[in-house]
This record gives sequence, C-alpha cells and structure tokens, in this order.
Amino acid sequence: MAIRPDEISSIIKSEIENFVPSAQLSEAGSVISAGDGIARVYGLSNAVAGELLDFESGIKGLVLNLEYDNIGCVLLGDDSLVKEGELVKRTGKVISIPVGEALLGRVVNPLGEPLDGKPAPATTETRPMEIVAPGVVERQPVKQPLQTGLKAIDAMVPIGKGQRELIIGDRQTGKTAIAIDAILNQKQQGEGVICIYVAIGQKQSTVAQAVQTLADSGAMPYTIVVCAAAADAASLLYAAPYAATAMAEYFMWKGKDVLIVYDDLSKHAQAYRQMSLLLRRPPGREAYPGDVFYLHSRLLERACKLSDKNGGGSITALPIIETQANDISAYIPTNVISITDGQIYLDSNIFRAGVKPAVDVGLSVSRVGGSAQKKAMRAVSGTLRIDLAQYQELESFSQFGSELDKESQQQLARGARMKELLKQPQYSPMLTEEQVLSLFAGTSGYVDDIPVGAVAAFEKELISYARVKAPQLLKEIKTAAQMDDALKTKIKALLDEFRPVFKENIK
Repeated sequence: MAIRPDEISSIIKSEIENFVPSAQLSEAGSVISAGDGIARVYGLSNAVAGELLDFESGIKGLVLNLEYDNIGCVLLGDDSLVKEGELVKRTGKVISIPVGEALLGRVVNPLGEPLDGKPAPATTETRPMEIVAPGVVERQPVKQPLQTGLKAIDAMVPIGKGQRELIIGDRQTGKTAIAIDAILNQKQQGEGVICIYVAIGQKQSTVAQAVQTLADSGAMPYTIVVCAAAADAASLLYAAPYAATAMAEYFMWKGKDVLIVYDDLSKHAQAYRQMSLLLRRPPGREAYPGDVFYLHSRLLERACKLSDKNGGGSITALPIIETQANDISAYIPTNVISITDGQIYLDSNIFRAGVKPAVDVGLSVSRVGGSAQKKAMRAVSGTLRIDLAQYQELESFSQFGSELDKESQQQLARGARMKELLKQPQYSPMLTEEQVLSLFAGTSGYVDDIPVGAVAAFEKELISYARVKAPQLLKEIKTAAQMDDALKTKIKALLDEFRPVFKENIK
C-alpha cells in the first residue's frame, strides 16, 4: 500500500520516538526531508537560531528556522549525503570559524578548510561567525588614511581605516581591479595592513587568477583569500562574508589594521534569497526577502576603528555591488549605499571611453573625506573634484560648436590633461608621495602646454627623475605634516628643472 506524502512526516516522527527516548528528543532528532541545501529536522526542541548541528553523515547544519513542529536548517556541505531518517544531534555551539596567523597566505573556504592543496591551517583559536558589532563607546572616529595607490580615489574619494566604502558599477568596469590594487598597495605602503579577499559566487578560474596576481606581486604573505565559488552551496555563499569578518576581527582585536573586500554582495543577496525561499520565509518587495537590509547592515557594521583603550585596531570594508545598466537606484544597491560611508561609482560609459579607473566624479563620494587624508594630498586635491565636474559640463557644452572665451578654453585644456593624469594602469598602485608630485604638477599648470598624448609619459618620467634626483624630497612629502610654502617651493624647483628636459625630448 502506497504511503501518502502527508503521512511521511508522522511515520518518521514515530520511528525516531521509538529510536530515541523522549527525554533526549531536545538534544537529538531526525531528518524529515533534505534537498537543495536545506534540511527539515524533527525533534531538537531546545535548538537555538544560529546553532550548529551534527548530521550522522558527517555534514554540518546551521539552524535558521525554528518552527512549531520542525527545524529548518541549511547544510554546510553536499546535501546529497543527507538522507531522510538520518540522526541529527545538537552541538550546543553557535557556528565558529578558525582564526589566526596560520591563515595568512592561504586560500580557504568559509569553514576554514584549505582550497589550495596544502595541509589544513594549524589554527587552535576560533571565533563566532556572527557577533554584535562594537558599540559607539568602543570605537573612535575614522581619521587615519588607508591608501589604495590609485590617484583618482586617494585624491577625490579618500578611504580611512575603519571606513566602509562601497565599490559599485556594472559588470566588467574594473570593480575587482580597484580592490586588488588596494591590497597590492599595502605592501609598498609598509604599514602592516592585513588583507582579506572574499570571493562570493565567482568562477573558480576567476578566483585562481586573482590569487595568482596577488602571489606574483608578493601580496599573499599578508592576505587571506576566502572563496565560496559559484558551484558551492548557497549556504557557503551566505556564510562567506561573515566567516571572513570573524577572521578579520581576530587581527583587529590584537590592534592591527585589516582591509576586507567582499566581492560581491549582489551574489550574497541572491544566495540568501535562494535559502530564504527554500525555507519558506516570506519574500519582500522585488522578490527579495524583506530582511536583506539587515543581512548586510549587521555584516558591514562590524567594520570600525576601535578606541585606543581597545587596542586601536580597525577593519576597513570594501563591499562590491554589481548594477544592471548603470542603475544605482535598484533595490539591493540602494540598501548598501545607505549602510556604507560613501561609494566609488564606476561608469561603463567612462570605462569604454578609455578612462581607467572609470570613477564617476559626480556620483562618487566619501563621507569621511579629508579627515582621513594625508595633509599633502589634501592640499593638492582640494578643488580637483569641482574642477573635473566643471570640465565635464564644459566639455558637453563645447560639443555644440559654440565659440568659447579664452578662460573656458584654458579650463578645457587643463581638464583634459588632468583626466589623463588620473588614468592609471591595472595593478600599478602608486606611492602617496608620487601621487602628490604628479597631481601638484597638474593642478599647478605644469602640464598645460604638454600635448595631451604625452601627459602619461610626462608623469612616468617625472617620477623616475624624482626618484633619482630628489629622493629626499619624496621622503619629505611623505612625512610632511602639511604642504607649507617651503615644501611647495622645493617641488616647484624640481618641476622647473625637469620640464625643459622633457619638452626637449619630445620635440
């Protein structure tokens, strides 16, 4: 005689009650159903949300739904190994992640298991995957700069240690390249910043390419790569950013500075949506669960600068969001913009025009701003945003063929050269002092009579010339408390010395 589907649950319940004494039902249970990365478990009446469960097949489960007669949990592994009727036990612990120095230089999954073919990291310490973020009293204002090595960002949308700066734009506009550049730049800055790159829902070949770039540049010794690939279960994609943040908090509470890149949170939201719908959580607007804002706010709120009393460590977060057709008002992007302390908006039209990094000056902003910027950089980049925005307006106006006055022509000429100066090859971060020298030359008019096509060569040769002829001046720019008249005079003297030599060479 065939068993109706609605009878299966009651049959399994009666079997487990015969198998496990009723007094132990709060600590052990049985799988009612499993599939699509989700398991429904009968029993475990004392289980708590976020608790880790042990399945007889060796798979771990994470409790998310606490319902009247069963528990909904996500499986952290291959769901095909979990069978109906299988025994499940409580662990009495929330999910914890291995942390420690042994993870540096490694590629691991969100559970800390190695993906690089090497032995498991020799870690003894663990931290909960999720914690309540430090309160206001435990923090201090963001005021120390975190240099990305990119002129367009360090000058116009500066990032501070402890800040959350969103990188947003369409696919293939250079979002990951900016994040990788920021990681590479920490080596030459020499400030001991630990970096964590979290790959969420990407192809394994893409992640391998990023890891190779980091290894070739000598960045892996201070970097951890946490990978939840596109082929992995939605539960691992969901856990990846929280697990990586737990690894970052280990270093932060030891007084170190950490840079963490979430690449990308659009795929994280999609994985959460998949899990939620399978768990039959009610969806909100645009088919996303209504709590997706909380999903990302409780993650990004953990990035902060701790007070000196707490060791002064920091986590700087660079979440990445992918837009469709340059629409930054879409549901998920809008939510993340409201959580972060500013955004770097990359425009596909600017990218196609050959300007890389393709930062849109008008829509990019840092809400920390100049307070997290070196004084010398602040002095040379003070009016740069406004000047470039005015140049873009004037450039659009001049396309109508109207005759322009001399002042407007000069503004167009300088704007075109500043746009060239802000271009930067991929994976070529610049030291702060070299950025200051380059931008000083542009804003002070030293490239106004250089052909636009020769501006990149001018910058390259100027940096080389300064390294050989004036290394002491570069050191002085780096350590200067402010850009005073004496320092400006020295920089002008160097530029006056170099420019005739360059102009002679390009004739």
